[in-house]
Amino acid sequence: MIRMQGFTVLLVCLLSTSAMAQRLSPADLAALTQAEDSLRAVHYDVVNGKVQEFRSSRNDQFIPQFVKTLKTRYSFYYPFDSIRTMAKVYPQDSTFRVITWQLENDNSTFRHFGVIQMNTKDGSLKLFPLFDNSDFTRNTDTVTNARGWYGCLYYAIIQRHYFNSEFYTLFGWDANSQTSQKKIAEMLTFKNGEPVFGGPFFSFAEDTVPKPGRNRFIMEYKREAVASLNYNPEMDMIVFDHLISETGEELKKYTLVPDLDYEGFKWKAGKWVHIEKVFHDALQQGKVPVGEPMNKQKVDITRPRTAEDINKETLEKEAQKGKKKKKNDN
Repeated sequence: MIRMQGFTVLLVCLLSTSAMAQRLSPADLAALTQAEDSLRAVHYDVVNGKVQEFRSSRNDQFIPQFVKTLKTRYSFYYPFDSIRTMAKVYPQDSTFRVITWQLENDNSTFRHFGVIQMNTKDGSLKLFPLFDNSDFTRNTDTVTNARGWYGCLYYAIIQRHYFNSEFYTLFGWDANSQTSQKKIAEMLTFKNGEPVFGGPFFSFAEDTVPKPGRNRFIMEYKREAVASLNYNPEMDMIVFDHLISETGEELKKYTLVPDLDYEGFKWKAGKWVHIEKVFHDALQQGKVPVGEPMNKQKVDITRPRTAEDINKETLEKEAQKGKKKKKNDN
């Protein structure tokens, strides 16, 4: 999975560089490069500023400055790679890109911001601002437009073609609160040229005990835990951690942690159909993994850890424990 993702990223970078060289004039390229330097400094403060008032002020400064920069013809082909505090995802057909970022409140909750920039033929700007509505609705299983967006940082996107239509599955992360965080999978479609988030695309009809479908799949779990939700190209399916409660209180999301078992979704007839068990290596009952405290300095908000990362780290830790035990036995 990592190799394929790396190859895909490299291919996209090469294609973007080629397209940028062909579309952007030297003058526009120079202007975008200069603007990026200024935007990077401002946006660093949006994410890393010491107090909320300063972070909010810098965010208010960043938004119009960023939109003005995007008005440069063919700015779609400019990657803004040096602004690492923003998450950027492109579908396979490169018809648009989604750019998202977060603003932390002093109470450790988060508000998200973002835009969908369309890839226009004449290079003009066609932009859909995204307005985070997640704090103002109790019903998370909704179908919304850009103004009712369920805010998060998108870290991956995959595309599916079905019945002459394109379906884009987005994967997002929400740091959420002091006690829990979330991973999100949702469908993005376009109706009459406008973005639509969510829809009846997550089916649980094939479960042992069938359950109603969902318009959006959300995993909420303990803040200090690490859980994965992503597409695995080798298996051609979405794979995510199975969660259990540390305290036996399944309804309290902040107690949920991975047990090293995995569930998934398989694309069938225009829907993601739930697979109850992907692997068969769950921990013994009652053996709950202990999470490590989140170190914000080491968190890459544009690249949450994958199942492969977690499995590799687990194997390395087990190997270290085995060496230590062998040494003690000797």
